[in-house]
Amino acid sequence: MISKFSSGHPVRDAFEEEDNMKKITLLLMSAVLAFSLIGCGTPDDNKSEESVNNSQEDSSAEDSSSEEEESSVSEDGSEESSEGSEDASGDENAEAGSVMTYAEYDAAAVDTQVTIEAYVQAKQAWWEDKATVYAQDEDGAYFLYDMACTQEDYEKLTVGTKIRVTGYKAEWSGEVEIIDATFEIIDGNYVATAEDVTALLGSDDLIKKQNMFVSFKGMTVEAKKDADGNEVAFLYKWDGSGQDGDDLYFDVSVNGQTYTFTVESYLCDNTTEVYSAVKNLKVGDKIDMEGFLYWYEGVNPHITKVTAAQ
Repeated sequence: MISKFSSGHPVRDAFEEEDNMKKITLLLMSAVLAFSLIGCGTPDDNKSEESVNNSQEDSSAEDSSSEEEESSVSEDGSEESSEGSEDASGDENAEAGSVMTYAEYDAAAVDTQVTIEAYVQAKQAWWEDKATVYAQDEDGAYFLYDMACTQEDYEKLTVGTKIRVTGYKAEWSGEVEIIDATFEIIDGNYVATAEDVTALLGSDDLIKKQNMFVSFKGMTVEAKKDADGNEVAFLYKWDGSGQDGDDLYFDVSVNGQTYTFTVESYLCDNTTEVYSAVKNLKVGDKIDMEGFLYWYEGVNPHITKVTAAQ
């Protein structure tokens, strides 16, 4: 037999081979003795083995529990219970497009994205899948300008219909409005009663009623000048350059102050009662009115009803 440690020297190789044979014999005898001891193991030895197995099972259970705990940890490392997860989800839903109260909307900065719920009070017009709507709730009012709207949905926007609107708060020449908006119809109905704001004319508090459905009582029709310098009760367009079917502008006064009111032709065209009523006004007439408190470089109500003062 040639040892794997063969050096190539015959004498040394023979000596090492004999020595190796002795070592192998001793190793075989030791192995036989070890197997005999295992076969005759004591109860304590078996118990020790069982303890080891139990310890391994406990360790496996702990690892499994640890994995379950890890699965409840969010990606950012914070622990979450299932209940906490639901709460967090609710908070996210509340923050994303949450519905504002009128006070929150009023306090929001211009260009802020806003979501409100309100009730349609009037429609100004529809064209190219856009609609302009006057809306109101129990606390305030909104002017929804060029809101995305199909013609089919426009027909559904009857007075009192509740809608949820998301868009951007904007301001144009003093008029606060919502632009670039979308909406959905939701359950609910409310029709506002015109609030008498005559006493607020000329005060800083009037603007707080902006866009609301309001009334004015005991106003006097004042003269305007047409293109020829004649005194008239109204003008077609603000400068008199228009014709029948255009907006009507007329002046009224109370307590020595004169204000310009408008019949917005998109809202109330020349087939409506209010359009005819204004065309028939005479300077000095005493009238009551209803309409929406629109703003343009100051108060400029869009009038929807005119009657003789009561």
